[in-house]
Amino acid sequence: MKCIIIDDDKITCSVIEDYVKRTSFLDLSEIFTGAVEAINYINAGHRVDLVFLDIEMPEMTGIEFLNIITQKPQVIIISSREKYALEAFEYNVTDYLLKPATYARFFKAANKALENFDKGKQDTLVDEIFVKKGNALVKIKYSSILWIEALENYVVINTLTDKFTIHFTMKAIDNQLPSPIFKRVHRSFIVNLKAISSIEDNSIIIKLPHERKVIPIGKSYREQLLKDINLINK
Repeated sequence: MKCIIIDDDKITCSVIEDYVKRTSFLDLSEIFTGAVEAINYINAGHRVDLVFLDIEMPEMTGIEFLNIITQKPQVIIISSREKYALEAFEYNVTDYLLKPATYARFFKAANKALENFDKGKQDTLVDEIFVKKGNALVKIKYSSILWIEALENYVVINTLTDKFTIHFTMKAIDNQLPSPIFKRVHRSFIVNLKAISSIEDNSIIIKLPHERKVIPIGKSYREQLLKDINLINK
């Protein structure tokens, strides 16, 4: 599980970073001393499965973070004050730890997040969506979707044999598609990782029967994409 830490206290960040490194199923992506930077990171399309979040921070509190963030990963609160617990659980946080948290208590919370994560993956085993075409609802297998492209207030779902234009935002459809298969690579493009033939410079190549589709990679999406494609780089 990819996780981030949001806490303005350096000692707490160091302790939680050590706990994460000792936990085999956690992968620490970033540490943020403020919630605003973390929101920008998540909104840029970086995968975040779990957030370790402090409450009392300058500029933006943890509660304000929970209220603002729309693409919600799991959240474990790590706070020095118990009084925020009731309000935090109204945002469906996974757990609430009091500082200083022991590793045993940390691991219990992280393991609960893992169980939720695994259940979520099982829930995404549905391998199809239905879209409206004329007066009919057409079933599209995830495996047949090559890429999705933004078109003003619409998105175009591209398969090998057809195109489906629906009134949907990129953010909404990105949230609905299973993240292990589909990745946002540009503000206007989502691709099926299995459809990628090659990556050349800052472009993704998808081979079609009589041509090839070239899809740009946004600067803020490139690093995460290279992490997600199982890159072997020696």
